[in-house]
Amino acid sequence: MKKSKKSLLLSRIVIWLSIIIVVFPALWIVMASFSKGDSFFSSTLFPEEFSLINYRRLFEETNFGLWVFNSLKLCFLVAIIQLVLTTTAAYAFARIRFPGRSKGLMTVLVLQVFPSSMALAGYYVIIYRFGLVNNMLAIVFVLAAGSAYNIWLLKSYIDGIPKELDESAFVDGAGHLTTFVRIVLPLAMPQIAVIFIFSFIATYSEYVISSVFLQTPDSYTLSIGLQSFIADQFNAHWTMFAAAAVLASVPVMVIFLLLQRYIQGGLVAGGVKG
Repeated sequence: MKKSKKSLLLSRIVIWLSIIIVVFPALWIVMASFSKGDSFFSSTLFPEEFSLINYRRLFEETNFGLWVFNSLKLCFLVAIIQLVLTTTAAYAFARIRFPGRSKGLMTVLVLQVFPSSMALAGYYVIIYRFGLVNNMLAIVFVLAAGSAYNIWLLKSYIDGIPKELDESAFVDGAGHLTTFVRIVLPLAMPQIAVIFIFSFIATYSEYVISSVFLQTPDSYTLSIGLQSFIADQFNAHWTMFAAAAVLASVPVMVIFLLLQRYIQGGLVAGGVKG
């Protein structure tokens, strides 16, 4: 019908405009990484002469490779610890009856409302009192604190798993640990993949807390290292920053590709269950 055609045309226009708005900044960053000099802005989107000098300088003049290694190490450790905390907490809230269960998760969610930056003063005191400057293990435990949002997300997913499976396992003599490991975890794998990628990206892009703990170039993560390129307004290396930003996006893209099948299923299921 004529009305449906207009609605379809309008929706396509909105979709294409949204795609252009999202893609254009990324394209500008990529083109800037192939430009010479330090200026981020130019008269044209595409550079007059493509050059790999920024990528070469990135590895020759900075500790970019070490920053990537530090970031990946931090992200994987934090994501794994968060998965352990999140999966066990979500199973407990979804399947185990205990005093305070109905209010416990809501309390955690309310506490999550307060930004982590509010605790910076406390972090400063702890760091200098116990000598935790540049201590990677300390920042791992700080960032690995359980995410109430992820717990809520996984609990909703587990609620959608038939309880008859648990009851059958209990009849066969299984306990909560066996049921959790052999039944719930395999069935919840799509949602666990989503939580893993959420935790990984949040840690990968985290700057405020990391900059408090990590204060020497050898211990920098990518977010701190990227900021060092543009910290000096009179000597900002914007094109090197663009090259580093392009390379920094590669690990996240690889993880998305590897977990794409699980992520798609987890996001769809998480939106309709609970």
